[in-house]
Amino acid sequence: MDIKVLGPGCPKCQQTEQLIKEVVAEFGVEAQVEKVTDIMKIAGYGVFGTPAVVVDGEVKSVGKIPEKEEIKTWIL
Repeated sequence: MDIKVLGPGCPKCQQTEQLIKEVVAEFGVEAQVEKVTDIMKIAGYGVFGTPAVVVDGEVKSVGKIPEKEEIKTWIL
């Protein structure tokens, strides 16, 4: 599983990345979590609000910090 957290590095982006890593570890899911800060790459996903989360190429969340329960539905 490939998970990307899109954002320039703001506190909300960092919190989103941390939450995703916690859920992945908690459930023992094999996933690569990557932080994408390049504005052009972020725009390439059609995302214009951050933080955003992309799971296996599909945009799952834009412009908010997702809840743990929501993250679970993406990775399980």
